Amino acid sequence: MENTFIAFDVETPNAANDRMSAIGATLIYNGEIVDRFYTLVNPETYFSPFNSELTGIYPEDVRDAPKFPKVWEMIENAMSRGVLVAHNAPFDMSVLAKCLKAYGIKWKEKVPYICTCTLSKRLFKELPNHRLNTMCDCLNIELEHHNAGSDADACARLLLCCMDKGAELEGALREYDMKEIKTLQKKTKR
Repeated sequence: MENTFIAFDVETPNAANDRMSAIGATLIYNGEIVDRFYTLVNPETYFSPFNSELTGIYPEDVRDAPKFPKVWEMIENAMSRGVLVAHNAPFDMSVLAKCLKAYGIKWKEKVPYICTCTLSKRLFKELPNHRLNTMCDCLNIELEHHNAGSDADACARLLLCCMDKGAELEGALREYDMKEIKTLQKKTKR
């Protein structure tokens, strides 16, 4: 199993979920958090009142923020170094794939990822739900929910807690098809 994980989280400006208004990433190497990244992103599209209220990000906040291609230049190297990790990962993976596609940015066709929500369901069956805020409350992980930097950091810490609890990460590993914008089905053994 890889020894580098990139926990990341995105916030979106509207229900189309095809652009980012913020992204956070926390790099884990050999079981230690070694780097963090956070930025607002100018999504070049409209903001719905619901998303702005949820995330606290409004059009005026991102007016001078970098657009996605510039952000990608800043983070591509880190995002390419290991397994991506997110809480409810199919959502974050789809937003990333849609942004890359919208801007015509070529990257990997298939990307390995782990979903900490799925891991949490396996390891903490007794909890009523496995939302990020619930998991953070349970494990005393600091969280400013719907702040992409805080969510990414909390996801990284949750992954480390799951690893400490003996999570079998190989079985949790999935592959995301960035072109088709979907998780690939695991091959069954015959």
